[in-house]
Amino acid sequence: MTSTSTEAPIRVRIAPSPTGDPHVGTAYIGLLNYIYARQRGGKFILRIEDTDRTRFVPASEQMIFDSLRWLGLGWDEGPDVGGPFGPYRQSERTEIYREHADILLANSTAYRCFCTPEEIEEIRKQQIAAKLPPRYPGTCRHLTKAQIAENLAAGKSYTIRLAVPPHKGDLTSSTTFCDELRGNITFEHNNVDDQVLMKSDGFPTYHLANVVDDHLMQITDVIRAEEWISSTPKHVLLYKAFGWEIPRFWHMPLLRNLDKSKISKRKNPVSLIYYRDSGYLPEAIINFLGLMGGGMPGDINNGTEQFTLAEMVEHFVFTNIRLGGPVFDLTKLKWLNGEYLRKLSPEDFFHQVRTRVFGDEYLRQIASLMQTRIETLTQFGDLTSFFFSDNVVPSQETFLPKKRTLEETLAFAQDQLAVLEATEWTHEALEPALKKLGEEKTWSVKENFMLLRAILTGSTMSPPLLESMVVFGKARSLDRVRRFLDAQKKLATQRK
Repeated sequence: MTSTSTEAPIRVRIAPSPTGDPHVGTAYIGLLNYIYARQRGGKFILRIEDTDRTRFVPASEQMIFDSLRWLGLGWDEGPDVGGPFGPYRQSERTEIYREHADILLANSTAYRCFCTPEEIEEIRKQQIAAKLPPRYPGTCRHLTKAQIAENLAAGKSYTIRLAVPPHKGDLTSSTTFCDELRGNITFEHNNVDDQVLMKSDGFPTYHLANVVDDHLMQITDVIRAEEWISSTPKHVLLYKAFGWEIPRFWHMPLLRNLDKSKISKRKNPVSLIYYRDSGYLPEAIINFLGLMGGGMPGDINNGTEQFTLAEMVEHFVFTNIRLGGPVFDLTKLKWLNGEYLRKLSPEDFFHQVRTRVFGDEYLRQIASLMQTRIETLTQFGDLTSFFFSDNVVPSQETFLPKKRTLEETLAFAQDQLAVLEATEWTHEALEPALKKLGEEKTWSVKENFMLLRAILTGSTMSPPLLESMVVFGKARSLDRVRRFLDAQKKLATQRK
């Protein structure tokens, strides 16, 4: 099934979406692609998947660039460095996708779907009520040419869907592909939906854009997370529909929390910005991610579990990767980071503290908030300690408003977290978003902001709240709120 020639120059890619802070999962998959390419004299490509305009965050793309470079994962081709197969932003390739969607319509491997979102939702509700898996039933699949022409003439909007071969118990009833870590995997077509390829707004879905880009950029090996296994039969069907060679697929085990659930921001910080701003060294992060999956031999550097990126390129064995989900153990990461900090010379350690914790720009921003609030310079430390502390634990007397119960206060803090996650991190955006939440939940501005101040600073006295949040940064602020809520949940369990 994997017909890519072994003589073809190796080309791999990562394709993150600029929808927020860059994720540690992006770094994990990026590291594996980087190692694979460097071991084989190949090319490592960065492609930006920015076709989901509803979730697009303008600043996120640059954060992706900065974070990956901070980790030492430079790329050979990409939006900022160019290359022979650009453009490398999907939003700049929409005409390419439309042309390829027309090819599929012409050879009848795709079809126009005129069903409205309301009709799709009604079908979904009926299927759920009947305890059937929600999927599109192919309503528009068999429209006649006259019906299609009539709908187009009426100006009806439409999506373009993949025409998955029907399940008939013959050779076309299933799709088999080879996963380089798992062997052959077969999906019966009655479990493969007629996936949307082009949305009604003219933008492609992940499935079409992914396959078209990988083919046109001559990707030989698709190394991605195992959550994409269920999508792979759709991609294989697309390769076949276009008559293209199929790349090798490597689906990597997902990073897991200690309880084996998929890593998420609810249980661990997942933002690379958080780790950078919290004083983790890039060498420690890369080393830690290299331990995931078991691709590194255990006898490197006397089994210390400490190795460099160059040593990973030299020794990493992809076929040794274990399929059990590697555990993203924050305790171990902290230990490993500590080991790297202790290896620094005193001068290098001072430089890291001076630039990462007490950087000039960071101190300058904090100082501007404090100048009108202190009477002696020594008060600076007393009123700004939360900017430099890792653990801030407010007492119940500090965060609980006088006329509120603990239960409703924690529920409102959860609402604050949801609003903060979805809000641009500027004073101009944060203030109205938080005030709107307060109005909806009938919390006064004083109660609203005092609760958040207590959670973030551990006190009811601090520099201006919103300005402090902007300086402190979104990643660390959100992590502090999440940790507060987790701590309160644990206390509630203990009380029971």
